[in-house]
Amino acid sequence: MNELLKSEPFLLLITIGAYYIGTLVHNKLKSPLTNPLLIALILLIPLLLALDIDYPTYEKGSHAISMLLSPTVVALGYALHMQIGHLKGNVRRVLIAITAGSIVAVLSVVGVCYIMGTPHLLMVSMEPKSVTMPIALGITERMGGLASLTAITVFTCGVFGNIVGPWFLNAIHVKSPLAQGLALGAASHGVGTARAMQLGQLQGAIAGMAIGLMGVWTAVVVPLVEYVLSLA
Repeated sequence: MNELLKSEPFLLLITIGAYYIGTLVHNKLKSPLTNPLLIALILLIPLLLALDIDYPTYEKGSHAISMLLSPTVVALGYALHMQIGHLKGNVRRVLIAITAGSIVAVLSVVGVCYIMGTPHLLMVSMEPKSVTMPIALGITERMGGLASLTAITVFTCGVFGNIVGPWFLNAIHVKSPLAQGLALGAASHGVGTARAMQLGQLQGAIAGMAIGLMGVWTAVVVPLVEYVLSLA
């Protein structure tokens, strides 16, 4: 029985089931707070604890879903292709915004961790919080961080941006679809991009592009920041 509970089919079943329930709740209530991923997390954590299934076991058993993340991100390139005309004359601005975003995303973690006295191992695990999961886990593995903490941080950042992002952009009067897409994709990766697609095709396409660019820049920025910190 224990082997069955920790098998890949069972873990995939409860993961998909939890997300399906989250989707039903979200469609019923139509509230940003009922994000399907957030509801799935609320359902899965107590269930995994009750069944005594640790994170490495769950990660191994549900790796099929993780494998789909990379091609899903690549597929966003088609949406960008359909909206490519909107980038004309804005390429330099986009690159500057993404560069600044990647630097701020990493340094904000470093700053908060230093203020809180957080151990370096935890800090380096949270630095790639604003990039999509496959890239974030790759960066963490390279830097010797904790994959489980990285996964939780990336997920939390994505859900928070999905819920709060559009409201915040509206509050500060950011009306440009290009800026909205960049902000959601750069700050909240795939989950933010899903929200951007609900705002419009252009926002979704630009957010998808921001995911890739943030991943590339963050993979460069994190090692540079760690190198500078090692010299201090």
